[in-house]
Amino acid sequence: MLLGCIADDFTGATDLAGTLVKSGMTAVQLIGVPTGDMPPVEADSAVVALKSRTIPPKEAIAQSLAALDWLRGQGCRQFFFKYCSTFDSTDAGNIGPVAEALMAALDTEFTIFCPAFPANGRTVFKGYLFAGDVLLNESGMQDHPLTPMTDPNLVRVLQRQTKSKVGLVDYRTVAAGAAAVAAAFDALQADGVRMAVVDAVSEADLMTIGAAAKNLSLVTGGSGIGIGLPENFRAAGSLAAGTAADALPRVDGYAAVISGSCSRATQGQVAQFGRVRPIFQVDPLLAAAGEDVVDEALDWAKSKLADGPVLIYSTADPDEVRRVQSELGRDAAGELVERTLASIAEGLVDAGVRKLIVAGGETSGAVVGCLGVRGLRIGPEIDPGVPWTVSLGDPEIALALKSGNFGGPEFFTQAFEKLA
Repeated sequence: MLLGCIADDFTGATDLAGTLVKSGMTAVQLIGVPTGDMPPVEADSAVVALKSRTIPPKEAIAQSLAALDWLRGQGCRQFFFKYCSTFDSTDAGNIGPVAEALMAALDTEFTIFCPAFPANGRTVFKGYLFAGDVLLNESGMQDHPLTPMTDPNLVRVLQRQTKSKVGLVDYRTVAAGAAAVAAAFDALQADGVRMAVVDAVSEADLMTIGAAAKNLSLVTGGSGIGIGLPENFRAAGSLAAGTAADALPRVDGYAAVISGSCSRATQGQVAQFGRVRPIFQVDPLLAAAGEDVVDEALDWAKSKLADGPVLIYSTADPDEVRRVQSELGRDAAGELVERTLASIAEGLVDAGVRKLIVAGGETSGAVVGCLGVRGLRIGPEIDPGVPWTVSLGDPEIALALKSGNFGGPEFFTQAFEKLA
């Protein structure tokens, strides 16, 4: 195995693995840190998907180090810590603390941070993160229920999370090429900088940064930076050129969507899907009051599955999310929604669903955990950052695990058309 990756949520892991597959690296996504009974994994890269984005920093560090130990045992030559392209993190962590712990374990004094993913509108310029045409704190992320992002300057955000000195490699340097970027890494390190945010506004920039990072033990960023890493292994003769890495077995069965994300993109996708297919909304307050919303949703779905895909969702606008959180508490509301949607997903699979889209990183983690999925084979891309996958084990389930902010308005419909 060449590249070992640690992702702080499930959809992010799938996003990264899909990016690597597009670049000709076979990839397997593993659900949680593999245990001793995990069968041998044969792939150019592995992405260990954790659920560590919003847990206490000490727990996130412990899980990440356990994943690193397993990946080192597979002989990986370089390591990648993947977080969201919107840099979801509070001032307490977890991006900075986890990166520091990984650096210490790998005995390295320098790493980079680049969440840019231009294909999905995430760019970094002068250290500021943009989502589309607006700064991060104007994109809706300022209203995120768990990790509200109110400061778009990543140098400042990261510096508040770590005692390490944080620097910047700005766009002028990136535009000068890989050699200039590598020289900037050396100069920053000589000045005592241990962590450097790197600007990127195009896929070409990501290729440049990837080339400059070939000698770094640890790289951190969004999945976009993964575009530039496989070429280093190919140039060194470790990865064959022209590899077709995205083939998946055919999976037959009913189709459904589970949506727990409350992002603007997912709100639009749910509304669009509801114009052409049946949808059912789960009310967290009714679930908290003891109503059996799981059976209600499943009874509704079972009568419709034979006619085509259905969608079950808890997606809501920010005002509704705040109302639910004020009544139940933020953490309790999130856990309730995840647990409820995961139980619904389990019931759908029992009813014969074998093609399942899940929207939202936390929701995806809960669903694959409830289904007992231990790993995923990564297949063709649906939209930038979202591939189809097939679960390892029996039964085989085609899964698309979508980060809330990803995809266009007709994502759900187009995804099923692509799989067919």
